[in-house]
This record gives sequence, C-alpha cells and structure tokens, in this order.
Amino acid sequence: MIRVFIVAASPLIRAGLQSMLADSRVDIVGSASDLESISGQFVDAEPDVVLVEVSADTQEESLNTIEHAEIAREYPVVVLSEQIKSSSLSNALRAGVRAVLQCDVTPEQLLATLEAAVAGLVVVHPSELNAVLPAAVSSSAPVDELLEPLTRREREVLQMLASGLANKEIAARLAISDHTVKFHVASILGKLGASTRTEAVSVGIRRGLVLL
Repeated sequence: MIRVFIVAASPLIRAGLQSMLADSRVDIVGSASDLESISGQFVDAEPDVVLVEVSADTQEESLNTIEHAEIAREYPVVVLSEQIKSSSLSNALRAGVRAVLQCDVTPEQLLATLEAAVAGLVVVHPSELNAVLPAAVSSSAPVDELLEPLTRREREVLQMLASGLANKEIAARLAISDHTVKFHVASILGKLGASTRTEAVSVGIRRGLVLL
C-alpha cells in the first residue's frame, strides 16, 4: 500500500484528490494547504510519496520552495498543475521531483505515476518530452565520440541513474561502497560534460549509452 500525503491550497481540491485516490492500494496519511507547514507533519505521517497541487500562477514559486526545502531529496514528490511551463518542468526534474503532470490526469494515470515515483522512476507525460529531452540528432550529423569513453562499470552506473536509483541503492546492487559510486558518478558527469545526474542521463540517452 502506498502512503500518500496531499498538499493543495484548496480544501475542495484536496477532497477531489482523495476521491481520485480512493483505492485499496492507497492510504492517505495526511494533507496540508501549503508546503511551509508540512515538514512537522511528516514525522507521524511517514508518507511514501508527496502529491502537490500548484496553480499556474504560483508554479515557479512552489517548485522553488520544494527545491530549497529539499523535500524532493527526502521524499518522492509528484506535482500537479493546470499548465506546465517547459522551464518549470525541467527545473523541477533537476531538483529531484519525480513527476510534473497536468491536473486533467485520470485516476489510473495518477495512481500509476505515484507507484512509479515510489519505485524510484521519473514520469513524464509524452506531450512534455520535448521540454526535457535534447533535440534528436540528424543521421547526417552523428554525435561526436567521447574524448574518453565510459568504462563498463560506468555504463552500469549510468543505466541505474536512468532508473532513478540513489547512490546507496546502486552500491547495494553492485556490491561496492557509496564512496565508489560517488566516484563513478563524478567520472560520468565529467566524461559526458554534464552538471547534474538528470543531464547525464539525457546525454546518455542521446548518445545511445542508456537503454530505454
């Protein structure tokens, strides 16, 4: 069962989201009207995922709050908004938010998104892919070879980054230390010319280094 904490300014929207998630696989463990008041409630609620509804007018402000409060670093966060700006979507995913979806998602899509977020995956609606992925490279202009290719182990780590695994999870899967994982991640970022894990995955997809 997925333990969900809901954040939405409107009581009607909070009630509507609870109704959408009326499923035996979901347990609504709490709700709040704003992001500033939720940290103290998490100790008792212990959510698996945080569902945040934001208006189009406050989208950037709300996503900045999520980033600076490091909520997305501690809990999987799924954001719903009436209108998604491309820049806000990209910034949210870089900050660790697992999904930014439009409010007209179906109950089935919302539940699937929450399950994926808890599983460590990032969810993007097909209509928003152009906002987060680099433009396709023409076959007449092949991607340049890396000056220093990734090692077999670095390719393994990159694939796990693409699956949304944290360093500790990667370390456990590969039976190596957290320090070694950090070393591999730093090496991957350097070789791919990326500044974040998300950017490294995007570059890896473009270069055919990540299997989808």
